[in-house]
Amino acid sequence: MRKVLAATALAGSMVFAGLAAAPAAQAATQATGSPGSWGPYHSSGKKAYTYGKTYKSGKKVYTHWYGKEYTPQYGYVWFKYYSGGKWYKFYKKWDGSHHGVWSGKGIKKVYTWTCWGGKYSYCGSQHRIY
Repeated sequence: MRKVLAATALAGSMVFAGLAAAPAAQAATQATGSPGSWGPYHSSGKKAYTYGKTYKSGKKVYTHWYGKEYTPQYGYVWFKYYSGGKWYKFYKKWDGSHHGVWSGKGIKKVYTWTCWGGKYSYCGSQHRIY
């Protein structure tokens, strides 16, 4: 009888612990935002930032990005992606506010970072977005 009570108490405590942990796990997943959305990612001087959404549709990976900067200089967003066993890298330059879209087939990974004042100047850290 004691073994049955001990097993029941242990099972009950595990269920209670699982229920108590579930809201915390749910809150942690919701804090990251909706699937595919990323940013804002700032330049090192915080004078420019980018944010956007990356998703796969069919065989293509699409990235919609938005850039903002508030100075007479330009903002630059860099994208580095892995496709077909090779890494590729390109940037887009903007002034003020800008929206852009790009896509590609067979993309496995995508990274982004933001620079301000020059394509290699005041760059923020890299972030994996896909």
